[in-house]
Amino acid sequence: MDTHTEVTSGAPQKVAEFDIQVEQLDGYEFRARFDKEQYETLLLDEPKPLGRDVAPNAVRIIAAAVGNCLAASLVFCAQRAGARVEGVVSRVHVELVRNERRRLRIGRIDVKLEPRVSGELAGLEKCLDSFEDFCVVTQSVREGLNVNVSVEPQGSS
Repeated sequence: MDTHTEVTSGAPQKVAEFDIQVEQLDGYEFRARFDKEQYETLLLDEPKPLGRDVAPNAVRIIAAAVGNCLAASLVFCAQRAGARVEGVVSRVHVELVRNERRRLRIGRIDVKLEPRVSGELAGLEKCLDSFEDFCVVTQSVREGLNVNVSVEPQGSS
């Protein structure tokens, strides 16, 4: 008799994990090292007056991640639906606001996707109701993220 176990719980199931390292270089300038050797390091900095504004800050990285994820999801869906996407531009607009405690927050992110499709639009149109649901970043941001933080001071050398 064959037996199998079904996942009946609505709890998320871990399918992958990775680690990155973010290291302070000078002031508010940081370098992110990714989990794969082939990935270039990424420089981050805060705008003036805090930082020197020599690289994007974390808010801009989130905006880029949302724009990239939505564009990639649209391309994937359109190709599966038979549409010929020859390129896509994702224009991301971010509005920063202050909350009730005067802390700076991302108030909204507006994304405009501009796919270049050759031929019929029917394949692309099939995707318009579903492609967003497959964007890991956008849906995670929309639902809110569980971020656990610990601080572990290290001795100076």
